[in-house]
Amino acid sequence: MNDWLDPLLLSRWQFGLTTIYHFLFVPLTIGLAVTVAIFQTAWVRTNKAKYLQLTKFFGKIFLINFAMGVVTGIVQEFQFGMNWSDYSRFVGDVFGAPLALEGLLAFFLEATFIGLWIFGWDRLPKKLHLATIWVTAVASILSAYFIIAANAFMQNPVGYEINQAKGRAELTDIWALLTNKVALAAFPHTIFACFMVSAALIICAAAWHLKREQHVDTMRPALKFGFWMMIIAGILTIVSGDQLGLAMVQTQPMKMAAAEALYNTATGANASFSLFTLGTPDGVSELFSIRIPYLLSFLSTHTLDGTVEGINDLQAQYTQLYGAGDYTPIIWVTYWAFRYMILFGVVSIAISVAGLFFTRKGREPKRWMWTVAIWAVSLPLAAMIVGWIFTEMGRQPWIVFSLLKTSDAVSPNTTGLDVLISLVAFTLIYGALAVVEFKLIKKAIQMGPEEPEKPDELTGEIKHEATVY
Repeated sequence: MNDWLDPLLLSRWQFGLTTIYHFLFVPLTIGLAVTVAIFQTAWVRTNKAKYLQLTKFFGKIFLINFAMGVVTGIVQEFQFGMNWSDYSRFVGDVFGAPLALEGLLAFFLEATFIGLWIFGWDRLPKKLHLATIWVTAVASILSAYFIIAANAFMQNPVGYEINQAKGRAELTDIWALLTNKVALAAFPHTIFACFMVSAALIICAAAWHLKREQHVDTMRPALKFGFWMMIIAGILTIVSGDQLGLAMVQTQPMKMAAAEALYNTATGANASFSLFTLGTPDGVSELFSIRIPYLLSFLSTHTLDGTVEGINDLQAQYTQLYGAGDYTPIIWVTYWAFRYMILFGVVSIAISVAGLFFTRKGREPKRWMWTVAIWAVSLPLAAMIVGWIFTEMGRQPWIVFSLLKTSDAVSPNTTGLDVLISLVAFTLIYGALAVVEFKLIKKAIQMGPEEPEKPDELTGEIKHEATVY
């Protein structure tokens, strides 16, 4: 069989493609749900029209994004059964609980209260209607936690026992599963990053209108809100990322070694962090690098004299534990994904700090600064995508660390041609959906917020038509 028709290779490409595409919508949904809730809260408390405008403006974008996320997420379930049946059989008993909680509790709440929020304008009391969007926001965050808890089992299996007769892992302690140290560390890191993605879109939309001197009274406070949201969420993302790094070192030391391309165990000053490295084609030795002494030791152990295990030593340990094989992930992928994640996130924060400085006291920045703010919208999302790639690729060759290799998880009766056909089909469909999503959001942003609605002449009340959504 040709290498390009290898079912394992094609299945991995398809899963990566569809999952990354679906992931484009997840952080924006979570971040915008909270953002819309905050703007509506400000309107309820102050009764200022600009906050109602911002609520409805970003509410439209939130609903477009949510609908597309639901559509693309359905494909994930089919993939497990079609391409990864051995994986599904192995983890099905463990994943059943968190995924059931996500679907029956979190997503049910989210979908129900989104409907109440959409059609509840003028039908529900103002504060009760506000509560519906907050329940939606909390449910979206809760949904993310259950998904992260399931993924954390793949990084650090806990709360299970192996049924040798059935050849699968079976859940024995759901509390251990839900309080997995990797899940507890990854959850805040992911959620704060979602807020960065939302902040980037707010900044982009506000900058686009302010560059054209449109909706100035509404977009200036939105821009300032976006800048502060990016800075605060960015700082919290860095802090939570540090805690996730500690959990990663404890549970998957090979991933940290691969992130630094550290082949030999190092201690103290020798455990340095390279900002940039040029290496030999095989990646085994470096030709040039820019390094910060002690930093890798501090990131891995929170001490300056800590020891960081290298790839060669870990490979030898894993060979003894799990038998012969290559337990090293693709080094250049993990190395650069880790750095691009940090780079995109830090640049996003820096742009927001500069934005606050150049727009302080109502000052008007140069037009090129608006352009930077608009085009920087993709940076936090790109950081999350390469961060996810680092998380999943850094775990290889395991699909469930220490328990099941990726090569043993693919469906045995699925041919490479079967996967290729579905891969091409999904790519074409997702490409079309991407065009639709982009045009809908772009149109919503360019239309801008609606003009404040006038009170009813008889009652003095403002009517909010659900049809605006």
